Amino acid sequence: MRIEENRLRDNRVKENAFFDLAERFRNTDEPKEVKQLGEELGRFVFGKL
Repeated sequence: MRIEENRLRDNRVKENAFFDLAERFRNTDEPKEVKQLGEELGRFVFGKL
């Protein structure tokens, strides 16, 4: 049971990190930051590129 709880907690942490990153991506106007955050989102979705 504890393993399942840890997995659920880890998934929530990853999900929150993804949505925080996506929010930063949507709210930035700086080209360098757009590129960096876009690359980070790509790694989040597709793994290391």
